Amino acid sequence: MGLQRRRRPERRVVPSVPVPAALSAAALLLLLVLASHSLLASSPLLDASAAPTPRTKPSSILLKNPVELRRNAAGAIDVFRVPSGGGGPVGDLWGSKLSKDYYGCSNATSGFATAESNTLPNRYLMIATSGGLNQQRTGITDAVVAARILNATLVVPILDQKSFWKDASDFADIFDVDWFIATLRKDVKIIKQLPEKGGKIIRTPYTMRVPRKCTPRCYESRVLPALTKKHVVKLTKFDYRLSNKLETDLQKLRCRVNYHSLKFTDQIQAMGDTLIQRMKAKSKHFIALHLRFEPDMLAFSGCYYGGGEKEKTELGAIRKRWKSLHTRNPEKERRHGKCPLTPEEIGLMLRALGFGNDVHLYVASGEIYGGEETLAPLKTLFPNFHSKETLATERELAPFSSYSSRMAALDFIVCDGSDVFVTNNNGNMARILAGRRRYFGHKRTIRPNAKKLYSLFPNRTNMTWETFSSKVRTLQKGFMGEPDELRPGRGEFHEYPAACICEGSKVAAQSNSNDQAEVSHKNGISNVSRSAGEAIDYHSSNEDSDWIDLDYGENTPLGRSFSNGTESEYDVFIRQEDPELDEVLSD
Repeated sequence: MGLQRRRRPERRVVPSVPVPAALSAAALLLLLVLASHSLLASSPLLDASAAPTPRTKPSSILLKNPVELRRNAAGAIDVFRVPSGGGGPVGDLWGSKLSKDYYGCSNATSGFATAESNTLPNRYLMIATSGGLNQQRTGITDAVVAARILNATLVVPILDQKSFWKDASDFADIFDVDWFIATLRKDVKIIKQLPEKGGKIIRTPYTMRVPRKCTPRCYESRVLPALTKKHVVKLTKFDYRLSNKLETDLQKLRCRVNYHSLKFTDQIQAMGDTLIQRMKAKSKHFIALHLRFEPDMLAFSGCYYGGGEKEKTELGAIRKRWKSLHTRNPEKERRHGKCPLTPEEIGLMLRALGFGNDVHLYVASGEIYGGEETLAPLKTLFPNFHSKETLATERELAPFSSYSSRMAALDFIVCDGSDVFVTNNNGNMARILAGRRRYFGHKRTIRPNAKKLYSLFPNRTNMTWETFSSKVRTLQKGFMGEPDELRPGRGEFHEYPAACICEGSKVAAQSNSNDQAEVSHKNGISNVSRSAGEAIDYHSSNEDSDWIDLDYGENTPLGRSFSNGTESEYDVFIRQEDPELDEVLSD
């Protein structure tokens, strides 16, 4: 046995290994052991009772002055490090170089008859609008066009005072009524009230309602016979009661009403201008954000934001108000881009686009679901956070604070006056402001590409900040308010007032050639042309109308704010008009 032990080493071959190589291998082995131990120790699957452990992306540690956004995920806390200085923007975030090539043009053509020759005697049209401020604005705009179609004298529209906002404001409390009448005198004859004889109104109006998206021929066949016989007709629930597709002169009339004749009262305008001045005193540029994260908004949308049974119970209770509303699949709604982004997601999108934490943010919103806890990530990303309540004193807001429409008007003015306007849904206010900002110089308007972004945000901690921000910028192309985003067959008229947007000679020549090629390719139609200053009137497509239109009570508390469906949503829910839904699906 002893001999065998002595012989065994003699038969083994030991290779010669340099000392440095041996030390390197040993060091590498030690590092692998330590890394494995670290991973096993931090795994939440090994100890279900262990406290959540932060997980970060290694490359994120190199970010300059990062902000840490934390969330619970699979028993651990995911930490996403966000830089303070933005995500490497391309181009000018505060404006578009192309805007100088486009301008608003809404003057009537030479063949558009004057109101004096167009208006027939003994025809008076009354309009009762529906919804909140911005939905009523669409009704007022279309009321003027409806009166023009019917050769009638328009009585100043009646504002909705009986809906859930309980706002007793009259037209003259919000808009400059004398300006409204005077600026439209060449287009439509407008009076403040029906004529009286002996102190009494000469006729009682005949009340009726027209279908949604009623065409000029529809008005002539449905309303004109009653107007000819009764002389005074009152159209109720007047919102989206006019077709989106009209001849160019009528579309231009819409623009003259909406962009020139509907002017807020001096008191409202002065307060709104004061808020803008205070924002500009804080910074050269500022962003206005229409957040739209109110409880009723989320309840009606059918979306889910990870709040567990508490969220499902709370939003489910609100949702029961709409008895005729079908059940929705939250994941499907989000996948189709019908869910508003959370305040945190909006903040991440803006940072990825290149807006740093020094940017001043004005937020137009009602009660936020989840309150300050929900707003915290947005405020962390953009600490210069403002609203009309923080910019003005209670005394300054006292003349407006009891009236939801007047408070909404202040938000409208500030959002319109902002350098960049960001909208979190495609409701009435968002669409009207987007169109208005296009008309007056193509000021930057950003709309989240919710259909594409929905899958990016939940997976953000699985990628570096550089990758995340690059993906956001790629997905947002076409949603940044560039003039050339206006494409044939896309968009609702109030958002894309194509007939009222004219182009400079160079752009017109180029787009004319492009339009010819595209239309010919798609439809087999040739000889389609557009001269400088003349736009083709493209009507909306269903593809761009699948945002839920909820422009209700931006300034109303929970329990009083209700919602509204887009034109396409109305078609889904109200094949033949449902009075209950027609009441609650408003602004």
